[in-house]
Amino acid sequence: MTACIVGWSHTRFGKLAGEDVESLICRVAGDALADAGITANAVDAVVLGHFNSGFSEQDFGASLAVHADPALRFKPMTRVENACATGSAAIHAGLHRIEAGRARFVLAIGVEKMTHLPGPEIGRTLLHAAYAREESALAGGFAGMFARIADIYFQRYGDQSDALAQIAAKNHRNGVANPYAQFRKDLGYAFCRTMSDKNPMVAGPLKRTDCSPVSDGAAAVVLADVDTASTMNKAVALRAVAHQNDYLPMSRRDMTTFTAAARTFAEAFDAARVSLDDLSFIELHDCFTIAELMAYEAMGLTPPGQGAIAIRDGWVEKTGRLPVNPSGGLKAKGHPIGATGVSMHVLACLQLCNQAEGMQIPAPKIGCVFNMGGSAVANYVSILERLR
Repeated sequence: MTACIVGWSHTRFGKLAGEDVESLICRVAGDALADAGITANAVDAVVLGHFNSGFSEQDFGASLAVHADPALRFKPMTRVENACATGSAAIHAGLHRIEAGRARFVLAIGVEKMTHLPGPEIGRTLLHAAYAREESALAGGFAGMFARIADIYFQRYGDQSDALAQIAAKNHRNGVANPYAQFRKDLGYAFCRTMSDKNPMVAGPLKRTDCSPVSDGAAAVVLADVDTASTMNKAVALRAVAHQNDYLPMSRRDMTTFTAAARTFAEAFDAARVSLDDLSFIELHDCFTIAELMAYEAMGLTPPGQGAIAIRDGWVEKTGRLPVNPSGGLKAKGHPIGATGVSMHVLACLQLCNQAEGMQIPAPKIGCVFNMGGSAVANYVSILERLR
């Protein structure tokens, strides 16, 4: 345990008219500092997570945080990117700076503005996170990539459409209580399972309800070293973190399993000296319902090919053995690429501090975040525990 999250902020996710990358950064930066009870003068460094890749004309966004408060001028600021895991990359980068003794307070921000682009352009932009030589022309964009994963998984383990619909229904049901969520409607299993004009097939076996939406939004956290955090009003310790990357091309991997994700979970559990049974909940990267299903197996909740048991038997419900995505996950909350990982950490902090209101899990002790970039290429796991 080397650092804690001592303040946070989060915008609503969705189509945010009148907002751009700069305004979103400024809003969450100021709110996170206020929540931590510190001034901008106290910040030693800023890390910005912003995928961009064409979503915004404003690249080189690291210094936009200065516009939130002139006192941030002349601070070291860096932008990081690791596809859909960009937000976690920002938090881990801030953590490493604290571990190195180069900072006492680090402001980590995640942001993305996506909804202003036409649908086809959004799809092309997202495919910049795929392997350009082999995957850039896939029909259906990233949905096409995960449809291919679902097809391969179904071929080996049988049709899992029932389980995917149950996952979608669970996350939409949970999202009703999330004030930040893009979708706050309980769609029900029947709607998610049935193809219709309102729930068409998108790619392969994936329907619209199997796919996370296009979103705008931002989130931020203030990180502090443990000694400093122990004197503050609240502190959630990053008990352990782990990060592993895999081959980028899907052709070089067995896509019926998230191998690097499984290794990253194991590394984080070992470093934190916990097991899966010690977790109170997990915020998990459900960019597509097939990703959540396969993540059950990667974390060790079920054996390979049997992830459907976890949703069928209620293990991952809010009242189950291991609540998964009590926030509604990316499926209901939204998925502004650079903001997602930071958002997941904020929601975990809210749970552990018993501030999650309608999303609240009773008496949580240890939380987990799993954020992945691409087709389980960049894998980040954080184990969190309330310090004060």
